[in-house]
Amino acid sequence: MLCWVSIMTNGVATAQIQVGNDLSDVDYSFPREYEIGGITVTGVEFVDPAVVVMLSGLRVGMTVKVPGDKITDAIRKLWEQGLFEDIQITYTQKVAGKIFLNIDMKERPRISKFSFKGVKKSEAEDLRKKINLTRGDVATEHTYNKTKKIVKDYFAEKGFLNTEVKMTPVPDTTMDNYVSIIINVDKKHKVRIGEIVVNNNEVLTDIQVRSAMKETKRRGKFDPLRPLGASFVNTIWDLVTLRPVEAEEEVVWYFTENIRPRIFKASRYNENNFESDKELIIKKYNEKGYRDAKIVKDSVYVMDDRNIGISLDIYEGNKYYFGDITWVGNTKYDTATLNKVLGIRRGDVYNQELLEKNLNYTEGGYDISSLYMDDGYLFFRVDPVEVRVENDTIDIEMRMSEGDQATIKRVTVKGNTKTNDRIIIREMYTRPGQLYSRSDIIRTIRELSALQYFDAQKLTPDIKPDPADGTVDINYVVEETPNDQIELSAGWGYNRLMLSLGLNLNNVSLRNFLKKDAWRPIPSGDGQKLSFRIQTYGTTYINYGVTFTEPWLGGKRPNSLTVSVYHSAYKNIYTTVTGYFRQTGISAGIGTRLKWPDDFFTLYNGINLIRYSLSNYKSIFNFGTGNGDFNLIGYNITFGRNSTSHPIYPRYGSEFVLSLEVTPPYSIFNPVDYDKEYSDVDEREDAKFHWVEFHKWKFKAAMYTELADKLVLMTRARFGLLGYYNPAIGVTPFQRFCLGGDGLTGSYNFDGRELIGMRGYANTALTPTYTLNSNEGGNIFAKYTMELRYPLTLNPSATIFALTFVEAGNCWLGFDKFNPFDLYRSAGLGVRIYLPMFGMLGLDWGYGFDEVPGASDAAGSQFHFSIGGSID
Repeated sequence: MLCWVSIMTNGVATAQIQVGNDLSDVDYSFPREYEIGGITVTGVEFVDPAVVVMLSGLRVGMTVKVPGDKITDAIRKLWEQGLFEDIQITYTQKVAGKIFLNIDMKERPRISKFSFKGVKKSEAEDLRKKINLTRGDVATEHTYNKTKKIVKDYFAEKGFLNTEVKMTPVPDTTMDNYVSIIINVDKKHKVRIGEIVVNNNEVLTDIQVRSAMKETKRRGKFDPLRPLGASFVNTIWDLVTLRPVEAEEEVVWYFTENIRPRIFKASRYNENNFESDKELIIKKYNEKGYRDAKIVKDSVYVMDDRNIGISLDIYEGNKYYFGDITWVGNTKYDTATLNKVLGIRRGDVYNQELLEKNLNYTEGGYDISSLYMDDGYLFFRVDPVEVRVENDTIDIEMRMSEGDQATIKRVTVKGNTKTNDRIIIREMYTRPGQLYSRSDIIRTIRELSALQYFDAQKLTPDIKPDPADGTVDINYVVEETPNDQIELSAGWGYNRLMLSLGLNLNNVSLRNFLKKDAWRPIPSGDGQKLSFRIQTYGTTYINYGVTFTEPWLGGKRPNSLTVSVYHSAYKNIYTTVTGYFRQTGISAGIGTRLKWPDDFFTLYNGINLIRYSLSNYKSIFNFGTGNGDFNLIGYNITFGRNSTSHPIYPRYGSEFVLSLEVTPPYSIFNPVDYDKEYSDVDEREDAKFHWVEFHKWKFKAAMYTELADKLVLMTRARFGLLGYYNPAIGVTPFQRFCLGGDGLTGSYNFDGRELIGMRGYANTALTPTYTLNSNEGGNIFAKYTMELRYPLTLNPSATIFALTFVEAGNCWLGFDKFNPFDLYRSAGLGVRIYLPMFGMLGLDWGYGFDEVPGASDAAGSQFHFSIGGSID
């Protein structure tokens, strides 16, 4: 006869207490109490027997009933560990009221390895990191279920909502009680969002509700041109009728409905993203005054095996307006000043987000908190309280605590492993002993980001205030990123090999060049810049140069010194007598950061010395005899302002540059009647420009506006004018403008010409006399650009953004030919990739709408590759 107590789980394994065969003195209808005299454990290999006894809750000396609850509880506790698939508790003997127990167990198999079927290699690598299974883990049902969930969640994020996962354990023949797990994955079809149905909405249209969601987008086809015409007309009409807000909304609508969901945003359902997007819908309603708006019901339903639908039932509520706004606790500024800075008046649409923004932080720094914190009031606090709601009007009371002014005690930097502390500290606008200023901290972060030595996304100030003594410590935490750049390219064309090699060292230390220990691999950390560049074009062209910049000359003020030396030579091998055109130059200049009108302004003064040497070059350079030396001594002054938020992907701010380069007016100092002095026309031209004279004006302005989250509108205009002092001499043949193409210099700038890129047209195609196979260039140019940009990734190791653009421009030779309305037009799209090692790389496709006379292939569809923003 045998008696036991058992526990069944999932019908797979049994845990039981078994009573021995000697039953003559035991009445099983009435369990008896025994003292546990000893406990032994059998059947385990990997688990310490002492641990088994401890987990069971049984111990020697304990009184138990046989059979009884304590024995049953012991079995349950051991089973819940998930380590065993069979448990038996038996007694081996009983002596004088004592019972001796044995716990006999069968351990679950352990995992020796696992593999995937039905997934890509990259997916398997990602899953291995997420699953985190290791050799020796117990193969429990919990482990299987956990692994299945991780795999399903992983593919659900990628849009595979119907993924099936099967765990197949295979005995490992090399080890006892070990299994190899095969994870079979059937991803099924990717499931898209086929439709998003919006119900009960009147204030916002269906499109506006869907546009408010950032990640949850419905499936669609890429057809950007179908609604472009209507959208363009609506935008222009809104601008003409002075409705900029409506124009902005039209642009945002076109992008979010026709571009972003088709290119930049995949149509996939993610529950967490959907919850966040519902909050964005309510936020959109709140911005328009509907503070009671809510989503009363939402549902996700299956349309077919590849599509799901989403339904949203919205309660919009009533529209509210701001009523009276009163201030309590203000002593430094009066109510009128605070109301002016707040920018909200009675009767304005109630917008909680705008209220919080104008109280706490705006990008321009024109808010209540900045007003106080820029004057040292670090401990300032303001709490808006709704004190009365009557009909559709809400009265607000601003309860303020101004606190005391805080003084900066210590300023430190942490995380710089390459850049010296003094290089970072000199860029800071926060100094010990100054009153705390939030705008100074923001400006410091901007200046440190502009160095491009550090990861701008991780550059954060650690602010530690001490209210007890009214001081604050500021620690700037930085993370170094690679910023040296190398350019290496090669190509084949016109039966010649084209090579280009460039090296930009952006944080070198010349003072340590003679120290052997500093070469790791090069002396660095002092913020100086050193660049080398060489280009060859077969045996006909070579160009090389070196540039050095010291950004803080003398180390006390931001006065930069830049020195460049360069040489180029172009050889003509297509004539009977070999000819050449050589250019040798040196330039030096000093730039300084101004304090007026504000410290975003800069001023640069420089000197350029260039000699052009020609020999037998008349057939290529259509000027003079094609022989002789021509000298240029120029003075350059550049005045600019740059307040952009980031050097690589600015979201807001502006920049403008106005420059003037002048040479001495030699013909005025030494008037010569060239017609009388030189009877030969070519010799006369040589004599006119033996000393090159001109005045060259250039202007560039750009503005960046963030239309929506990360969606940036960039508008830019560029102009250039190359003038002369003496009409008898005219426009110099050197230093002219050439418009069109990618703007890359290559072998085109042998005469000092300036190449301006313009997409949709061949290189230099919009230059005067282009169709005549001449290289004269123009002396006036204008170019207008509008770009819509959106980032694909802002990772500092690889910043990538896509763009679409429209451009217009032209280049003229002679003031009589200039017509500001005679412009070539183009449009297209492109992508920019910024790699710290290589700088900014670009690939654009543009379509030139206007035919270039005499050159049918110069317009139309054109692809352009650019380096370092050459096309901009």
